[in-house]
Amino acid sequence: MPVPAFVRCLRLAIVCCSTSVFLFAALASPAQTYKVVLSFDGTDGTAPYSPLVQGPDGNLYGTASNGGTHGNGTFFKVTPSGTITTLYNFCSQPSCTDGNAPQGGVILGTDGNFYGTTNYGGTGTTYCGSGCGTIFKITPSGTLTTLHSFCIASSCLDGYVPTSGLVQGSDGNFYGTAPTSGSFFQGSVYKITPTGTFTTLYDFCAEPGCADGEAPLAGLIQGANGNYYGTTADGGAFGRGEVFEITSTGTLTVLHSFDLTDGGDPTTKLVLDNNGNYYGMTQGGGSSTACFDQACGTIFKMTASGSLSTLVSFDNTNGADPEYNPLVQGSDGNLYGTAGGGTNESAGTIFKITAAGALTTLYDFCAMSGCGDGSGLAALMQATSGTFYGTTAGGGASSNGVIFSLATGAHRFVETVPTIGKVGTKVKILGNNLSGATSVTFNGRTAAFTVVSGTEITTTVPTGATTGKVVVEAGSALSTVVPFRVP
Repeated sequence: MPVPAFVRCLRLAIVCCSTSVFLFAALASPAQTYKVVLSFDGTDGTAPYSPLVQGPDGNLYGTASNGGTHGNGTFFKVTPSGTITTLYNFCSQPSCTDGNAPQGGVILGTDGNFYGTTNYGGTGTTYCGSGCGTIFKITPSGTLTTLHSFCIASSCLDGYVPTSGLVQGSDGNFYGTAPTSGSFFQGSVYKITPTGTFTTLYDFCAEPGCADGEAPLAGLIQGANGNYYGTTADGGAFGRGEVFEITSTGTLTVLHSFDLTDGGDPTTKLVLDNNGNYYGMTQGGGSSTACFDQACGTIFKMTASGSLSTLVSFDNTNGADPEYNPLVQGSDGNLYGTAGGGTNESAGTIFKITAAGALTTLYDFCAMSGCGDGSGLAALMQATSGTFYGTTAGGGASSNGVIFSLATGAHRFVETVPTIGKVGTKVKILGNNLSGATSVTFNGRTAAFTVVSGTEITTTVPTGATTGKVVVEAGSALSTVVPFRVP
């Protein structure tokens, strides 16, 4: 039977102890170098579940779900070399009205601020005890504004424990999911404006037997057609979760229902590749039964129309039970991700997978005594330098979690904020060593630009631009990994 959404949410509460800074470097394989750049010491946070995000200044930003001054999580900045600055301690306001346990992480908005969610806290305390969670905006210097407090009272059935983060759509609004909310208490999809106007777009379990899905634990992504795509951990035609598409006005279509043979209980966000295909993972199902006589989960590929193929069935040696953290498309065209399992007491793995489904384990966590190199629920991202960075919820010098880097030899690139926009849309280009930039093009169309710093360029989508790569000439040609989409 699938694990109920409420039980999954209870798993998220982790109590960690303090630690001290610890550095460790190891060869993950002949071509990869793994390094712990920071061990959390408790004062700067504990249990960092979510991926980091690169800011316009070239530093990395993220959240830790626990720890900090009040023990309820932090928002921090960390340099690529590992110098951390705590920018905000959650629960700084009475009764944690500013939020508690920011597990879903943050995204960089088009205005240069960061946006995210917290599992608990806020003003909507009816039936939630410590608060039902929040949506917040926070500046790069750490000034926080609560945009919305979730509530599950009869007058505001908009959510409880929003475990996933947000995505900013091409319309400038933010979209997300809440796993326990709505008219049927089985989860919802919502929209919120940058100023905090909240709208529920869809309540799951509206169809008999929850054929339309229930318990959306993962966040959304925006597809090439402007619609949003996500997963539910339960429900669907077989009760083991689904992949769905939803419009910005709330029309939902189930694209695929999992039946265990092709996976089950997906809790990770999807990723869209350059060819319009979607990739994702399930924490259950597949062909292996190596996880306590149960299937260990899968990696799948799905076309835009919903045709799904299983690429990998995890078998515990190459990973198992991937929860919450999505795949990342690298600048070399391969996909990278993390999962449980592995060779070191199931502490977890980092892997690479080709579009054809060939999986290579790059690193097994807990490779040293005491898991000083990290363990459990790792999250991954690729900085524009080409180096991958991530977090683990456990391990490190005193088991509070780590920030790590993984150098694979991948080339530098640039990324845009946003990744989709009409002609005239203002765009930030993030990268490294951009001070000497001489040109910016959108699929070959020249754009006017301003160099803000060595890590940021501002521009606008030029007249005549079409969907394609954005390229910056700065000593060499630096391209985006994914095409910039012009509707």
